[in-house]
Order: sequence, then structure tokens, then C-alpha cells
Amino acid sequence: MNNKNTPFKINRLALAVLMIMFCDQAQAVDFNTDVLDAADRKNIDIGRFSQAGYIMPGQYQMQVMVNDQSISPSAFTVSVEEPAVNSAASDKKALPQACLTTEMVDKMGLTTASREKVTFRDNGRCADFSALPGVEIRTNPAEGILYINMPQAWLEYSDASWLPPSRWDNGIPGLLFDYNINGSVNKPHQGKESQYVSYNGTTGANLGAWRFRADYQGYLSHTTGQRSGTDNQFDWSRFYLYRALPRWQSKLTLGENYTSSEIFSTWRYTGASLESDDRMLPPKLRGYAPQISGIADTNARVVVSQQGRILYDSTVPAGPFTIQDLDSSIRGRLDVEIIEQNGQKKNFQVDTAYVPYLTRPGQIRYKLVSGRSRTWEHSTEGPVFVGGEMSWGISNRWSLYGGGIIAGDYNALALGIGRDLLQFGTLSADVTQSVARFKDEGDRQGKSWRLSYSKRFDEADADITFAGYRFSERNYMTMQQYLDARYRNDFTGREKELYTVSLNKHFEDWQTSVGLQYQHQTYWDRGESDYYTLSINRYFDAFGLHNISAGLSASRSKYLDRDNDSVFLRLSVPLGTGTVSYSGSMSNDRYTQMVGYSDTLNNGLDSYSVNAGLNHGGSERSQGQMNAYYSHSSPVANLSANFASVQNGYTSYGISASGGATLTTKGAALHAGGMNGGTRLLVDTDGVSGVPVDGGRVYTNRWGLGVVTDVSSYYRNTTTVDLNNLPDDMEATRSVVESVLTEGAIGYREFEVLKGARLFAVLRLSDGSYPPFGASVTNPKGRELGMVGDSGLAWLSGVSEGEILNVNWDGRAQCAVDIPKKLDPAQQLLLPCRQTTR
Repeated sequence: MNNKNTPFKINRLALAVLMIMFCDQAQAVDFNTDVLDAADRKNIDIGRFSQAGYIMPGQYQMQVMVNDQSISPSAFTVSVEEPAVNSAASDKKALPQACLTTEMVDKMGLTTASREKVTFRDNGRCADFSALPGVEIRTNPAEGILYINMPQAWLEYSDASWLPPSRWDNGIPGLLFDYNINGSVNKPHQGKESQYVSYNGTTGANLGAWRFRADYQGYLSHTTGQRSGTDNQFDWSRFYLYRALPRWQSKLTLGENYTSSEIFSTWRYTGASLESDDRMLPPKLRGYAPQISGIADTNARVVVSQQGRILYDSTVPAGPFTIQDLDSSIRGRLDVEIIEQNGQKKNFQVDTAYVPYLTRPGQIRYKLVSGRSRTWEHSTEGPVFVGGEMSWGISNRWSLYGGGIIAGDYNALALGIGRDLLQFGTLSADVTQSVARFKDEGDRQGKSWRLSYSKRFDEADADITFAGYRFSERNYMTMQQYLDARYRNDFTGREKELYTVSLNKHFEDWQTSVGLQYQHQTYWDRGESDYYTLSINRYFDAFGLHNISAGLSASRSKYLDRDNDSVFLRLSVPLGTGTVSYSGSMSNDRYTQMVGYSDTLNNGLDSYSVNAGLNHGGSERSQGQMNAYYSHSSPVANLSANFASVQNGYTSYGISASGGATLTTKGAALHAGGMNGGTRLLVDTDGVSGVPVDGGRVYTNRWGLGVVTDVSSYYRNTTTVDLNNLPDDMEATRSVVESVLTEGAIGYREFEVLKGARLFAVLRLSDGSYPPFGASVTNPKGRELGMVGDSGLAWLSGVSEGEILNVNWDGRAQCAVDIPKKLDPAQQLLLPCRQTTR
């Protein structure tokens, strides 16, 4: 077709749009249609532009935003109606008003007093906010958003990362399966080759606020040779059901569980528990998660477990490591096992130190539990028990706490007090009395005293994260010790004294950080155990090089009369995008020196390291060795592989994978992460595949679905489309979503993404005329792709070859256009618009 008039037509369309944009919003708008073709002056559907803020009455699908924050993951059907009464003080006709239903108002986060002032008409269909001064409602149909602005005084407390319970989302129904797999092959220079695979994870289902979960773990091992053999084991760790109770800021759990106490030790049970959940509080009022540090001599597997249940299982590179992503609800003693590539194992225990049991004034934190103790085989043992504990904030400085366990022949009672010492830190002290009765052993009574302290020294940029001391008498028994003694005749392992210290100090002028973790445990009937790590790290510039880092780490663990000492020295120098490093380590009289290179690829989604060096010392001869490590974060799984070889020693290979599958009523997707059946967000791009989300860590699958797993419960999470890596044939008209999900929820959010060509087209009706100015062009899914301008000219985006588009005016589709099967975006198209049947 002839395109010589195209520039002028485009300029006229732009002029009309500019006239709309720059009109005074406080006044009605009169348009001079002389700039349009004479034939089109009577063919204009421009009523919605004639008065500032005017919206035609009807039903609209809109997101509702309160003070620029969405109140719901999905759009509401908003009714826009003509006002019942016009203002007598003005000659202008009042604009149509958007009606908010009871459901919408309940999700706005109003305080109880403010909510009571809101009245409704039309059987709850239309809210009246006249009793709340300062409330402004503005509708933007182009964005599909209903904006509500109001003074913060009418709303419940919120901050940049937290919203009140009325905004929390329980997610959608669905099934989930999470897994973590580690496999290794060890080929010693002399001896039998062995293969080992371990796995653990969680499967479950969500329905409303309820979450059903089942934890599993197992392994498969095989040894080759003359006496080859295979061993395997699979266990369901526990079956349980839980839900959040936002009104009480608590969590209800039914089924098989582990006690989680600030006062008493941990044991397995089957029953029910109700406990306050600090995660439902604003982040600045929450606690913290336990941390475990250590040193791996090789690319090692680290397993953290409690009462036989695996909490963490992953492969770490050689050198110091820190595990910081354990659940904040974990309490009690943890078993840590470091499995080196040569099969050597190092074991130690860590008590999860926590800050003193202090509570804010007037608040009560509590935990209630009842049931029967259970064994690893899911059978119950012992009498029915009832346990509980609470902490009451008496004033700004004092908290009173205590608890008790009633279990027939075993009873315990604890009482303690906490004190905020202001500039001197926080301190708590408590005593626990236990009474255990045995038929043949008689009664055993004992006490356990505990003192806890924490302090942040701001002026010195240092803090004592935790310092504690506990002394237990010989006859003091925990619930688990009582069960072991009664049913397994095991009276060993009675703790005597426990010292725990965690210190951190930063020297800003020297760019140096120092950290110390120390734990010393003595027993009445066996040898003592020790665990400590000391780390020193510094950044500096030298010889024209910047950001050089040097680190020294030392650790010692003594457990079951076995000592393990490790020292690790590392010097790293940036080189291009990577790092050249030297490391020296000592473990059990053997010294290792390595030189290596590490780097990240693909915007940090991939990383690798290669090292080579010498192992010497002790009674064995020197050995050359090398190792390599590679990790990859894909949209469907986190993968890693490692390799190590020691001259005349062994060669080993390892691989690990973690991820999951989430199936919902909205669709299904494989994904990385998502361990332990945790909270996740299903994102939907309406069938558009390959959309990068969450910094490129997630890509939507062929059905336009992806799962984001780095989502925090009860926290305001922002998830975005990665616009920098969005393909050229895609356009995101809604690229940011927010969510506040309850624990274990499968959230659901929709992005608005168009995929297809961008082009100019002239739309013409069968009689030779054009659709009216302002008519909307939509795809088969109802998505608006553009608007008709002067002489039928339209700029369309997201157009797919061979699809049929609808042209709408007067509230319905009036005609349809057929897009050619082959498109040339550089060419303007003439598209006949055939009339649709009514």
C-alpha cells in the first residue's frame, strides 16, 4: 500500500494524545476536532475523555491499591455507578463513583475503630467512607487500578517490609514435592570402589490455611569388589498438619512433631501444639536463626540433624563454611557431621544459643504442647504429657518466664526472669526442677541453673551475640533422658556444665573482622566435649591491587574422646572477573597448600573453582592433589558437581541437586530451591514462556508458569520481571508484584506480558470507514494491544502471527481483524475489520 502520508497521520494522533495529557484535571475538556479528517469528525467515541476523571459506569476488573500498596493478589470486580445525588453547589455533574464491597474493605488493613465507622449501602455492595476524613478514591481504567489514599492513622501498623494480618495471603490449593540429592563415587588407590547416594525432602498439600507435610530421608550405598554389597534405607521422618492463627499470632500443629522450647530440651512426640510465632511480628521484633561454622578439608558434605532428622544436607567447597539458613524455630542440640571426599568423617555438636527470653511490655509469648512421646518407628511410648511455657513482659525492663511438663512419672517445673540492662545488655536467669520415678531405681530429683547474656557494643562495633552458662545436678533429667532410661535402660549422657560464647568484632579502620564461637560441655558420666571456631578476615590494597582479602580460620572439636583440629589460611587477589587464591590448611598433622582460581558466570547463576597443590606432613609421604567445584542455578534445579584426586590416594566425584515440583489449580512447574515444603510463589505470564523473573533465577515454562522459592513468610516480598533480560519480542505492562504469604503457602501472582510484534496498522470497516477514535484493540484473551487513532491508524504491540483481534467500542466487540501469518514489523498494514455477529 502507499505509505507516503503515514508521518502526518502519526503526528495527528500524537497531537490528539498530547491534548488529552496536558488538559487541566480540575475542569471538563473540550476537544477541537478540526485537527482530524473531516470524514472522521462525526466518527469519534471520545466521551471518556470529555471530563477529567470520567469513567463510564459498568463493571471493571481492577487491582485495589491502598497508599500505593496492593491489598490482594488478584483483581476485583469493581462496580462504577452514577452518584445517587449531585452536588447542589456545583453546576457540573458529579462523576461516577467506584463502589467498594465488604470484602475489599476488610482487606484494606483498617484499624478496628476505623472499620466500624465505614458504612455500606446496597446490601454491602458500596462502602461509604465519609466518616473517615482524608480518604480519596481515584480510578484509573487504563492501568486497571483503583487507587485509595488515606491517612495512616486509619490503618493498622505497617512498615516497608511488613503488612498487618488483614493483608496476608494463604495462597491457593496445591501439591508440592521438594527434594535434595547428594551422590558420590570414591575410588581409592587401594581398596574397593564405593558409590553413595543420600536424599531428603518434604512432600505435602495445601488447602486454605492448612498445610499437610511429610518429611522423608534415605540413602543407597554400594561397594564393588569381591565382597560387593548394596545397602539402602528409606524413612518417613514425620507426618504433620499445621496452620497459622493470625488473630493470636500463633501456629497450630497436629501430628508428629518435635518440641521447640526456649527452656526445655527437644524430644519427638505425636500430638498437638499451639505456640506464638515471632515471624508474625514486624521484622525488627523478630528473633534470629542458629548459625553453624566449621572448616572442610576437601569438597565436603555437611549434614546437620536433630534427633535423627536431617535439617540440612549440602556440599561445600574446601575451606571455612558458615550455615546461616536454618529455620529460626530450631531449638536444642544439633548434630553436625562433615564427610570429606576421602570418606573421613568429623562429628561435633552445637547447642543453638539464643538471646534471653525477653518479651515486650504487656505482651505474652507462649508454647503449649500435648501428646505422647514417639520413637523413630512412629510408635508412641510413655504416658500422655502436657507441657507449656510462657514469657510475660512486666515492664520495659523486666520479663517473667517459666514453664512445666506433666507426664505421669516425669514432671518438670521452670521459673526465670529476664532483665534489660540498657547500655549493659540483656540478662536472664532461670532454674528447672525435674522429678523422675522408676520402679527399680526409685526417684531421681535434680535442678538445672542457667544464666544467659547478650550485648551489642555500638561504640566499639562489636557484639556478644550470646554468652551462657548452665549447670545441671547429677540427678537432673530431661524428658528425652527419662524416656531413654525408662524404655532403653540408658542412664548415660547426663550433662554437667555448659559454657557457650559467641563474639564478633569489626575494626573499621583496619577493614578487619574477628569472630569467635566457643562451646564447652562436661558430663557426669563421660568425657567432655569442646567446639570452637576463630576467624579473622581483612581487606586491603597493595602493589596497585585493590580488594585483596586475607583470612585465617581455626577450629577444634572434641566429641566422644575424638579430637579434630583444623587451621585454614587464605589469600585472595581479584583478577578480572575472577579471583586467584592461595590457601594453606592443617588437619590432623597433615598440611595442604593449594593455588586456585574461581569465578562466577551468567550474572552469578554459575560459579566454579579449580585448585591444585601439595599435601604433606605426618608419617605419610607428600602427595600432589587437585580439586574442582562447579555450581549452576537453573530454573528447574540447583546443581553442583565436584571432583578431587590425591596422588596415590583416591579419586572421587560428586554431584548434588535440589529443587521441587509444585502443582496447583492454576498449573504446575518444576523449580529450584523450596526445601522442607516452605513458602513459594507461583508466577503466571498468561502462557508466555521464557520470561525471566527474580533476577533471572526463574524462567517461565512452556505454559507461562514459574515458581519463586526465595520467599519469606509474613514478609512483604517484591517479585519482578527481569526487564534487562526480557527478549525483544516481549513487553511487560505489569512487571512488579507484591506478596505477603503465610508459612508454607503457595502464592499466586500474575504478570502482564505481551509477546509478539510491534507494528502500525490501519483498520478499515467493510463500508470503507474507520472504527471510531478511541476504540480499543484486544487479543483473544481480552488483553488490550492498542487504541485506534485518527483515520483508523493504530499502534499495536504484542501481536502474534495468524491471530484474530477484536476492535471494541460502545462497550462491546464490533468487528474483528485477521493478522497475516507472516508479519513484517517495518511495514504498515491495512487490515480489514469484518463485523462480528451480535
